[in-house]
Amino acid sequence: MTITTHTGKTLSLMVLAATISALLAGCDGDDGQDGMNGADGADGAPGADGSDGAAGLPVGRFLIANNGDDNRGTVSTVDQNAAQLSRFDTGANEGLVLTSSGRLIQAGDADEGILRTVCQVDSRQGAAFTTGRDKQISGSNTGLTNPKGIAFADAAGLIMVADFNGMRVSVFGGQAAGDVAPVAEIDLPAKPWDLAYDESADRLFVALTDGSVAVYDDVAGSDFAPSVMRSIVPADAQGNPLSVNLHGIVYEPRLNRLVLSDVGDAAVADDGQLFVIDQAATADGATTVSRVIGGPATMLGNPVDITLTGSTLRVAEKSNDAILVFNNIFSGPDGDVRPDLSTPSVKPESVAELSAMPMMTDASDNALAVMALAGISVSSNPAAQGDTTGQVSQFSATLGSELAEFDSTMAIESAAYMTNGDGFITFSSDTGGGVMVVNRLASMRDDGAYSMSMDTVISGESTGLVSPKGLDVNSQMNVVMVADFNETTPAVRVFSGCASGDVAPLMTLVADNDARPWDVDYDSVSDTAYVALTNGTVAVFDEVSRKLMAGQTELAGEDRLIVPAINGTAVTAPTNIHGIDYDGQSNSLILSDVGSAADATDGKLYVIPGAAMADGLTDISVSIAGPLSQLGNPVDVMVSNGHVYVAEKSNNVVMRFDNIVNRASGDVAADFSVSFTAPESVAVLPVY
Repeated sequence: MTITTHTGKTLSLMVLAATISALLAGCDGDDGQDGMNGADGADGAPGADGSDGAAGLPVGRFLIANNGDDNRGTVSTVDQNAAQLSRFDTGANEGLVLTSSGRLIQAGDADEGILRTVCQVDSRQGAAFTTGRDKQISGSNTGLTNPKGIAFADAAGLIMVADFNGMRVSVFGGQAAGDVAPVAEIDLPAKPWDLAYDESADRLFVALTDGSVAVYDDVAGSDFAPSVMRSIVPADAQGNPLSVNLHGIVYEPRLNRLVLSDVGDAAVADDGQLFVIDQAATADGATTVSRVIGGPATMLGNPVDITLTGSTLRVAEKSNDAILVFNNIFSGPDGDVRPDLSTPSVKPESVAELSAMPMMTDASDNALAVMALAGISVSSNPAAQGDTTGQVSQFSATLGSELAEFDSTMAIESAAYMTNGDGFITFSSDTGGGVMVVNRLASMRDDGAYSMSMDTVISGESTGLVSPKGLDVNSQMNVVMVADFNETTPAVRVFSGCASGDVAPLMTLVADNDARPWDVDYDSVSDTAYVALTNGTVAVFDEVSRKLMAGQTELAGEDRLIVPAINGTAVTAPTNIHGIDYDGQSNSLILSDVGSAADATDGKLYVIPGAAMADGLTDISVSIAGPLSQLGNPVDVMVSNGHVYVAEKSNNVVMRFDNIVNRASGDVAADFSVSFTAPESVAVLPVY
């Protein structure tokens, strides 16, 4: 509505003009204050719960063998989610396995058939295969063509490898190296890809690429010539075969179950399958699977290898470039089951769990603790060739009976043992000295002899070994320390426990004044090497492994020199320290002194207390010598359960003196003894 004023102008126009004027004027004025916020509105209703996420995987580490164009010959360490942590250049590209002593064994067929052993792979990540620390089996004598999957028999120390084009399983000793023939070959009816060995049952399962599993019982017991082969063919409930091209295989002995992977057509990226077979130990013929997984959602195309951790299965899926994880593989639905985790991985070829290394205490580092003994090892070294030349025998703890015997096939010196049972034996020859590395000498070689298919040798000009005598091993570091008595370059030379052939030592320990070593004992707890010198003293080298890992290759001059003394006066000549064993529990050194090598009556045993800090003249707390002791040339000692075992060479006897650290000095007879021709060394063999 419009109201007309007496001026004739409408009110609406006046209001409009006034409003515009006010707005224009307001552009130059201050804004008013904001009003107060209104009250919050009421909370909305809660949203619906989200779906449960996948359960987190247990923490762990795994090794992945890579076999792509750009990563071939490398092994990645990954976490439980397959995220890469580090990488090692092995130079091999096929199946891999990890032994209980931390050695990685891997097959390769990129150029020729090879088997490579890498020592301490877990502590050397980012490094590469090297002949100074590692070793390789290769060459025409091996018969290897296309080695794929590997199994390792830990107790026997045997490598079993599926040779694809060779259509066989080849067996080698765990310490073999070079161009050597296998211990045995088991011919197969079809090309194999992988295998699983149940060592406790002596049963071998081989995954064949014709879709079947070959099963052999009594494998080692038949001297690797099993007379009967069973064939398992994964099948449906009607007996129709399901498998086409088996590759990966794992056996769970507690549940007696097999898990198999099938790549189907290698050129097809979505036809892979997984099978679970119950009662595998007795299965034969067409066997109904208890679970089958396959289909587009599974991402299974070419599942070339598998590994089992509890009930969690990890799959190396090569065609789809992934590591797949299936939880609870033994239960759940069949069919197109999505993996619980899929992680990109370029052309993975093999997968294995990287277990934490157990603490491995060597017998020489466990002198007073009570431990069960499998036996006492004694080597024989007569001056003239005889029936016992090269012999290594085992006796009971009280020396009452002989348990085993091994023939080294040549004159030898001393023997020492890793915790896995591998033996290291020093020898001298016209062409130089060396160390035999004997596979499972402590446990599996009774009535056996040195074999190139099982064992190897460290020898040659590069080793520097001329006249090696006593030695010690450290299983945790996987090294062997050898006292080289030679006149011109005496030293303790340190080698990798995986080394073979003409290799340089990792480190040398050289005593001052050209003193010549006869024996060495390394204490891993204090990282100290105690070296018995034939001038009657003990050289002490501190922080040996720390310096080795820091890159030092020579320790020139000892850190301390212990001089055995009586009432502050050095033991009078002739004094000639040979055997040595340090006991960290009592902080004592147990030494043997042969005196004059030409005198069969002047030998002595000493106990030196406070050895960890001893320097210079150090009084002996226990001294045993005299006719009753039969000590003439006690060339080696080792302490176990508080008792010292002595190799008394000139009087052809092995003796045990009990409670040596607390024993009274004097001319006392041994508590136990056994006659033995020219014993050169003595070593305790615990039950591990």
